[in-house]
Amino acid sequence: MRKAKPNTPSLFQAPSALKPLAERMRPATLDEMVGQRRLLAPGSALRRAVESGNVHSMILWGPPGCGKTTLALLLAHYSDAEFRAISAVLSGLPEVRQVLAEAQLLFEQGRRTVLFVDEVHRFNKTQQDAFLPHIERGSILFVGATTENPSFELNSALLSRCRVHVLEAVSQADIVEALKRALGDAERGLAPLSIRISDENLALIAQAADGDVRRGLTLLEIAAELAADEGNEVSEATLAQVLADRTRRFDKQGDQFYDQISALHKSVRSSNPDAALYWLARMLDGGCDPSYLARRLTRMAVEDVGLADPRALQMALEAWDAYERLGSPEGDLALAQLAIYLATCAKSNAAYAAFNLARDDVGKHGTQAVPMHLRNAPTRLMKDLGHGSGYQYDHDVEGGVALGQTGFPDALGERIYYEPVERGLEIRLKEKLDQLRAARASSRGRK
Repeated sequence: MRKAKPNTPSLFQAPSALKPLAERMRPATLDEMVGQRRLLAPGSALRRAVESGNVHSMILWGPPGCGKTTLALLLAHYSDAEFRAISAVLSGLPEVRQVLAEAQLLFEQGRRTVLFVDEVHRFNKTQQDAFLPHIERGSILFVGATTENPSFELNSALLSRCRVHVLEAVSQADIVEALKRALGDAERGLAPLSIRISDENLALIAQAADGDVRRGLTLLEIAAELAADEGNEVSEATLAQVLADRTRRFDKQGDQFYDQISALHKSVRSSNPDAALYWLARMLDGGCDPSYLARRLTRMAVEDVGLADPRALQMALEAWDAYERLGSPEGDLALAQLAIYLATCAKSNAAYAAFNLARDDVGKHGTQAVPMHLRNAPTRLMKDLGHGSGYQYDHDVEGGVALGQTGFPDALGERIYYEPVERGLEIRLKEKLDQLRAARASSRGRK
């Protein structure tokens, strides 16, 4: 195996006092990385490839602070390659072309370049396509980092040339390990400051980091700076100041947002009010617009509860109105009560499914003529043309329903879309509807 060389990228050389702790403590070898055991365990395919220097172009998909940038640096480190980094947020096509041209010159001189593209999903299709010929020639080892689902955000041509590796949020225990390493490192870390902090307080910092090693180290560095005026001990009071304004990881437009609203919806559908409350609280805590949550909960009342409990829609609208009147945090309780009710009441998607079937028929059969007996006849001419002819006024027939009268276009014939479930109010609706459908079929059969 090829081991790390001492003369590779300068990012791993002597620390600078101006660099943040998280940058100074960036792992210089695979063994120093915390988390990502699935990908980087000894003997794993990716680890063997990195250590041998035979690496491939790849997309690293994972949350902030999970090690995407560090892994890209280590690829260059172990491959003895040049490392270049660009950000899709800050760089345009001219910058991309310049970096690629420089990489081509190095390639012609016999040296490869690891090109790390942070937030690669923010590049448009044209910008992404610019990398393709260079990946194919091998002049660059392309490493794209993204917090978003690559299958949605990256074009297929780029994906076909790269392998996607999924990185996970770092566990609390692994973050504690990184914090202890920083406290004990005399060259890059905080050991010269002789900071004292309890295991309990380290665990609190790791918890507040919420899977982000960089965030954990930043919080530790702030706490250490404050402790310098208090005998170098991070007290509970000091830590409380550092963690006062922490927020959980939440992306209002990304995968985490849609994963969490999906979890809320599916918890309601599964009649699990406790899980529904958890995901509602998670989204509110992360800064999700409560009005958006009110709209989605109303959708659940229509789609998943439906006619099994028509009160659900009324309650959803009332809860939405209550929130608009009260605002947060008081109005949040109305949404919580709604989530509990929706999760506990009877469920039926029969109306939702029926509407989809009817819509499919409309799309499949086109513009069918309205039967004569159902047409409107407000003028004498229209009556003379037969509009409304043969219509049976249901209130005037025995039983109040004209059973032999169809409500569909002639070309379609009678259809059945709505199939009530035997739950909630739909039990009664099913009994009534079964009787009507049987009577209607019998009436048609006598004709």
